[in-house]
Amino acid sequence: MADRRSPFRGSEAIATGRLNRHQLRTRFRPLLPDIYLDRAVEPTLDIRIRAAWLWSHQQSVIAGAAASALHGAKWVHAQETIDLISANTRSPAGIRCRNMTLLDNEVCIVRGIVATTPERTAFDLARSGDVDSAVERVDALLNATSIEPADIALLAEGHPRQCGLRQLGTVLEFVDGGAESPRETSLRLILARTEIPRPQTQFTVVDDYGRFVARLDLAWPELLVAAEYDGDQHRTDRNQYVRDMRRLEMLANMGWIVIRVVKEDKPAEVVRRVRAAIELQGGL
Repeated sequence: MADRRSPFRGSEAIATGRLNRHQLRTRFRPLLPDIYLDRAVEPTLDIRIRAAWLWSHQQSVIAGAAASALHGAKWVHAQETIDLISANTRSPAGIRCRNMTLLDNEVCIVRGIVATTPERTAFDLARSGDVDSAVERVDALLNATSIEPADIALLAEGHPRQCGLRQLGTVLEFVDGGAESPRETSLRLILARTEIPRPQTQFTVVDDYGRFVARLDLAWPELLVAAEYDGDQHRTDRNQYVRDMRRLEMLANMGWIVIRVVKEDKPAEVVRRVRAAIELQGGL
């Protein structure tokens, strides 16, 4: 309890005399059975993960989306269900216990917590949910770590009877660690299901003197065509807007066509615009 931002076991705090029952009830909030947190502290995903592990008496393994967050993956929701690999099949709200066997090389310690390795985490994420959401989650994990799709496929060879292997194969065809947001992944998936060639992600453009001009979400550099997802920051941040306008002007002067996509755009319209730009530049 030295760190007020850390969850703790209430029964231990009372047993050691650090708190009495009144203090525990009035100053701290229960996150899980017998697991408490200072009421002034907002329970972030990291705190919830630590609370879940503490609830399991530090005997479980953090897995799934929570494990990917421990490994540095972004865009994991703060209220994400915490997956625990545990023989305990009864779990409180916010925790999902899964009884499965892990190989010794599929477990590691991350920030003092036992979790599935990045490869095993990706293997599990790729087999759960629908294909698009699985690609988004694995993209985020690849972006945050050094693993490659081949590493996940190699791990899968050691689990030939696991459920979801067909989806795993599909997900591995689509994943790309270059994606820097779920929206970028979604944009890439829209195009991947057409005859449009697969783009390069996060392609860096330099001028004739080797000076940095832009980094493009999706690019077909041989055709000087790019597609980018415009998030809210491009609309609400004036400085960002000005930088974008100057960058687009430089790219246009270099012969690039940049298709800008917003969340309101229909997939068919996005495909039409990208295909038209590629055809204009001599592609397809």
